[in-house]
Amino acid sequence: MLQMRYLTYLDALARERHFARAANVCHVTQPTLSAGIKQLEDTFGVLIVERGQRYQQLTAEGEQVLAWARRMLADYDSLVQSLHDSRTQLEGQLRLGVIPTALPIVRCLSTQFVEHYPHASLSIQSCTSDAIQQGIDDFGFDAGITYLDNEPLNRVRRYPLYRERYFLVGPPAVKLTHTDSIDWQAAASYRLCLLTQDMQNRRILDARFDEVGVKPAHRMETDSLTTLLSHVRYGGWYSILPGTSLSLLTGGSPLSIVPLPTLITDPLIGLIASARDPLPPVTHALFSLAGERDWQHEIQPPTLTT
Repeated sequence: MLQMRYLTYLDALARERHFARAANVCHVTQPTLSAGIKQLEDTFGVLIVERGQRYQQLTAEGEQVLAWARRMLADYDSLVQSLHDSRTQLEGQLRLGVIPTALPIVRCLSTQFVEHYPHASLSIQSCTSDAIQQGIDDFGFDAGITYLDNEPLNRVRRYPLYRERYFLVGPPAVKLTHTDSIDWQAAASYRLCLLTQDMQNRRILDARFDEVGVKPAHRMETDSLTTLLSHVRYGGWYSILPGTSLSLLTGGSPLSIVPLPTLITDPLIGLIASARDPLPPVTHALFSLAGERDWQHEIQPPTLTT
């Protein structure tokens, strides 16, 4: 058990990259945490942490130890959950990473999870698809909601939820030239506020503009969906959003909303988790609940005035 505690210290240190903050996360003093790391080094006979006056980085051997430590800690937590849940109700925390454009729809799954398992808790973090993959790899996330078929995913199991459909969205009281639909060439001419290029959603949009040989006239980027929506509603900007995001636009004056045509297969959004077997009980429960919902019904955009 002491060795498991020391592995917890190492995991916290690697995430926080600071001895004092890592000690605080582990609810121990800094000398206690440092002594635990030193004990690991003595046990394995390798230097794990490069030290100066402050934390610098892990050694190559330290990275190896960290990878195994995270796997062992995740497996240990899953074992404890499984043994406990066989006697009582599901407990523990489910850590879920979600791409920004899927945040409006995640409530369908998260609310059901908490209601179905009242003794469990759920932590939702908005992040890029790359960060979700990294979180699955290093056991920072138990599951993720991300794109399944646009950019490669590694070492994960997948459960498809829905396909993303795009709309040009404009400010209130503006009549768009096209009311039934608009092509990608025309959409590129509007003053667009888009997500930043580290977001896979933006890379998908850029690829579609490239396919029709145009460059969007965007002059503003943000990594926040809330900031983007604010600029559309109150700043006179336009944007291209998936239908799932339209549910956030129902308040206030009606916006101008026009569908864009599909050029290629619309991107598939779904659940992912580590490919390891067995899954942690909380992750298995989430996948089971996802299979009970009619996702095509869930993603229908609300009726909005255009």
